Amino acid sequence: MKTDIQIARETPLKPIQEIAANYGIDESCLVYYGKHIAKLPTSLIHEEKVRRSNLILMTAMSPTKSGIGKTTVSIGLSMAFNRLGKKSALALREPSMGPCFGMKGGASGGGYSQVLPMEKINLHFTGDMHAITSANNLIAALVDNYIFRHQGKPDQLKTVFWRRVMDMNDRALRSIVTGLGDGNGVVREAGFDITPASEIMAILCLATDMDDLRRRLENILLGITCEGKPFYMRDMGGVGALLVLLMDAMQPNLVQTTEHTAAFIHGGPFANIAHGCNSVLATKMAMSCSDYVVTEAGFGADLGAEKFLDIKCRMAGIQPKMCVLVVTTRGLAEGGFDNMARHVENLQKLGQTVVVTLNRFGDDTDEQVEEIRKRCEQLGVGFAPNEAFLHGGEGCEELAKLCLKTISEHPSGHIQFAYQLDDSIEQKVEKIATNIYRAGRVEFTTKARKALQRINEWGLSRLPVCIAKTQYSFSDDPKAIGVPEGFTFTVRDLVVSAGAGMIVAISGDILRMPGLPLHPQSENIDIINGEIEGLA
Repeated sequence: MKTDIQIARETPLKPIQEIAANYGIDESCLVYYGKHIAKLPTSLIHEEKVRRSNLILMTAMSPTKSGIGKTTVSIGLSMAFNRLGKKSALALREPSMGPCFGMKGGASGGGYSQVLPMEKINLHFTGDMHAITSANNLIAALVDNYIFRHQGKPDQLKTVFWRRVMDMNDRALRSIVTGLGDGNGVVREAGFDITPASEIMAILCLATDMDDLRRRLENILLGITCEGKPFYMRDMGGVGALLVLLMDAMQPNLVQTTEHTAAFIHGGPFANIAHGCNSVLATKMAMSCSDYVVTEAGFGADLGAEKFLDIKCRMAGIQPKMCVLVVTTRGLAEGGFDNMARHVENLQKLGQTVVVTLNRFGDDTDEQVEEIRKRCEQLGVGFAPNEAFLHGGEGCEELAKLCLKTISEHPSGHIQFAYQLDDSIEQKVEKIATNIYRAGRVEFTTKARKALQRINEWGLSRLPVCIAKTQYSFSDDPKAIGVPEGFTFTVRDLVVSAGAGMIVAISGDILRMPGLPLHPQSENIDIINGEIEGLA
């Protein structure tokens, strides 16, 4: 079998203006980043077309260490719709360079179901990640300057929440000390997160236009003053400079798949530490240009899908017509059929019509496929295997036909949110933990209780919650695979992301700056005869 990069290199690409023209986008709208990548103005979003379009959410069972393959299946499904004569496009997240050089590798699909040019998409792409990193770190520099200039004053900062970021895995930077050396500022403990964990990333992905972006940036909570008052970005100033850095990054990116389906790729928050969805702008732009849009939400449905529905859809006023739950034989062997069933049940609780697809590998037997089909029949949900990796869109035609039939006959109704905004923060967390994760009780640490008190005092309790936890288990213990029940779900801290418009509840040992494995993927990457090799 050829490698992903060999397949990508052998696939003939069409000029990006030709891809755009197939979706009714005039060439005058394109901002070129080479021959095969372009940025698009947000003016292409047409709300009436958005309402008429069919949005399909790709989610998954609890993943194994090697993942489940949602992106590959998402790409294959969208290509299959087009093969069946339906106009379809993709709305996907941008890869982070941290995983590309770390453990997971790239995030542009695989085999004959990829978005291209994969090397560009997986690396610097159009500079969105760099813009987000720069905006985040400009805030950090402004905060440190503010601390230095306001020493001994009533509005001096006593507590700082804001951290620096970089789009790379580097455990050595999780905790650092800044300001060392004469005249270099005030010495304090600080640290780095990875760029997808930045609140700027969440803000970019949830903002609807430049005015909304400005409002969200102004609302970023930076710290607490010596008088005990919340200190926001609007109190410090500098929002205009952030807008300048982010103005180009606000425009969604257009690329193509191995079969020339349009892919709108924009934003890349992780689902275990953030909300795990591509930008609202890219999703709405894809819906403005096509009749069937396939999008994904990170990791299992307990994380990505719940946040997609409770946060993104609630804020953006959109809702999917159905959900596709991706499983693998490896995932089922590790987590069990009950894990698949629980994810199906949870999605149905949230008001979603669900079908299951097996991301089929070459060594999966027909007997295994039939066993999964029988299990789905028992659950009363549709099932179709797919071979997107091996056969691209053709390998997803059975799944595409099932999706078309499902949308026609039994589309999802209104979203049944896991909680209401009028619920207290405690109630929101408890409803997700007990109803979605199946926890027996929720415990808030002393640190989390203090944060909860501040949230209530500052009038931020109506914000939705985004739970940061392990992706490998419904619980906060990554080793509790399968379908744990009755456990204690512990909230260690509550982080206010007022700019993004949510409260992040941190549970378990969640790292916002990953480390590198024993043998990082970067060991396999090189340039041979002028060509990039090893970027999986």
